[in-house]
Amino acid sequence: MSRVYLDWNATAPLRTEARDAMVAAMGCVGNPSSVHAEGREAKAIVEKARAQVAEAFGADGADVIFTSGATEAAALALAGRAIACADLEHDAVRAWCGERLSVSADGVVQVAEPARAALQVANSETGILQDLPEGLAVTDATQAFGKVPFAFNWCGATMALISAHKLGGPKGVGALVVKRGTDVAALLKGGGQEMGRRAGTENVAAIAGFGAAVPRALKPHRCAWSRCAMMRATLAAIRAASSTRTDSLEISRVYRVGPEYPYGHEEKSDSSHPSRDTASGGNRTVAAIASRASRGQHAARMRHRAPHRGQYPHRRRRRRQYAPWASLTVSAPSAVARHGHHARSMWAAPCSPRSTPRW
Repeated sequence: MSRVYLDWNATAPLRTEARDAMVAAMGCVGNPSSVHAEGREAKAIVEKARAQVAEAFGADGADVIFTSGATEAAALALAGRAIACADLEHDAVRAWCGERLSVSADGVVQVAEPARAALQVANSETGILQDLPEGLAVTDATQAFGKVPFAFNWCGATMALISAHKLGGPKGVGALVVKRGTDVAALLKGGGQEMGRRAGTENVAAIAGFGAAVPRALKPHRCAWSRCAMMRATLAAIRAASSTRTDSLEISRVYRVGPEYPYGHEEKSDSSHPSRDTASGGNRTVAAIASRASRGQHAARMRHRAPHRGQYPHRRRRRRQYAPWASLTVSAPSAVARHGHHARSMWAAPCSPRSTPRW
């Protein structure tokens, strides 16, 4: 059974475009601050990524300052400004602000003085979207960029925080987007990089990956959202079944896979048996769990593992348990107690239609 990654608000998988751009940038040996050909090549990679981020973020005419992530961008934007925020902000923002803004029962933050406040666009845990007031000092757009329609020039904020790995870019790079002419004091001093606001040699490879991931993240992916909708329905069904039957979840439907059923076929359950009551809420979960995709993948695995006739002659007695079109039974917890570890796996069921396995 394949594992599905769902924690995209913590970090998104690295996109192919970002990986390719990073590999190509690693072949550049120059320092972006150098004036020779190699240095100018590295500088061109950084400036191309800066233009890509500005265009995708709707920040034409604004300054994009590359940092090591949104945490450093928050420190650069908020340090020494006496900014107020709410207690639902990210810890990187709350560390530099006073938690003085109130939050309503539906999660909406009340901002009295926008010029001295910081407010996130989207919350990573609740998903609530905030309406940004005009003249807002700082907005945390980390969870919104690449996921919801957003443009920096239209949001009304003076500064915004973004991070690459939240939208499929590499970890360890982010940016502070600032309206041109805004005074931002450098925390790291000693060089003139990033328009004098962030000293230190730029991470060329990571910045290149950031720039390459941004345009792809903004393109709608119909297949990805269809899969997301299917998984959301599956989780909703599981949650509904769990709330209906909290003592135990009995799954006893039988599926067959074969040439006539390439994605599996659900056999009719015996309604006279209490554990096979198709009207029970627990058994309805099976229809969501055993989706067409997962059953098709399992059928392919069974076909691949099935031996041909004449192979393994010393296993002739046991050949039926490797039959590719065998019945696959999802055992109930009671069957686990009767048959031991053979019934613990979801698909480790007897190939014979009998209730007792013949090994």
